[in-house]
Amino acid sequence: MKNFFKRVIFNIKKKFNNIQPLEKRLFLKTFLFTLVFFSLIESAGIFAFVKYYSPYGMAGTDQDKEDKDKNTDREFETPLEKAMYESNRINVLLVGLEGPRSDTIMLLSFDRETKEANLISVPRDTYYYREGYSKYSDVQKINAVYGMEEDGIYALIKAIQELTGIPIDNYATIEYSGVRAAVDAIGGIEVDVPFHMRYTDPYDNPPLDINIPAGKQLIKGDRVMELLRFRKTNYPGYSGYPNGDLGRVKFQQEFIKSAIDKALSLKLPSVVNAVYPHVDTDLTITDLLSIGKDIVGFSSENLETEVLPGRDTMLGSYSFYIADGEKTTKLVYDLYDVKLSADASEDEENKTEKN
Repeated sequence: MKNFFKRVIFNIKKKFNNIQPLEKRLFLKTFLFTLVFFSLIESAGIFAFVKYYSPYGMAGTDQDKEDKDKNTDREFETPLEKAMYESNRINVLLVGLEGPRSDTIMLLSFDRETKEANLISVPRDTYYYREGYSKYSDVQKINAVYGMEEDGIYALIKAIQELTGIPIDNYATIEYSGVRAAVDAIGGIEVDVPFHMRYTDPYDNPPLDINIPAGKQLIKGDRVMELLRFRKTNYPGYSGYPNGDLGRVKFQQEFIKSAIDKALSLKLPSVVNAVYPHVDTDLTITDLLSIGKDIVGFSSENLETEVLPGRDTMLGSYSFYIADGEKTTKLVYDLYDVKLSADASEDEENKTEKN
């Protein structure tokens, strides 16, 4: 066991001390980082090693709090801005890539004080206008930003911040192959497949043949990616999600919760060892250790999953998902526990009526 932890620590240090830009890998899936995020420091051996023996120690753990304490006189334009500044939340953009486009986009917001987390999925067909392209072409979808903009991940971060109004602190991408590695490391995940998933693509590399019957079953190995990649069928007599990509997003969110529960119940350090070769993130080892000590005791009961509010519609010859600005604003205010002016006025009226 001692040698095992040494190997895990070596892999983590090697990953995060490499200052050279890491090659962007293909076929990434987002849910994996959520699994790692909530299981990293559940291994007490890793936490103890770094706290007492690592030259990095726990430096920087409370620096943000100290900085905020020194700026108590800072002025804010809105209550929301003040709440965001004073919040203990960390917002991480989770991106899964399939070729040059982001196949899965999620925003993970974790409150380090209350141990509550929100996972907001952004449908890949979400409309995000960019100058220089036809107004109603498919490159105006949010999943085209990463591959078509020179800044890549940073351009996508900017886009998601503009769409949601939520400041993003960090990002993470996960390799396709890492998804299988993580799920296999925890012995697979029990899933209730809602319908028979059938789809083939002989031109994919390697050729794709999805054939997963409906019902409860243990999912692991190649079927993990087949399950998460399935969106719609191309076989007569079979069906897909009744509400398209939104259905797949919600199914992925439930899969995430099951994965987190199993990983945390097992407290499996081998998950860390299996996953980190496939993770690309700007979170440093110090960041992760600092967050990790706040995650102890977390459970998926404290994880709220939601989809960016909006609706499907046709624009030109393409199907888009149009974000609802008003509902998104309410989502953000609720996230930071701030009342909108209309809600505040309604509360005051109710108090007056009671008095």
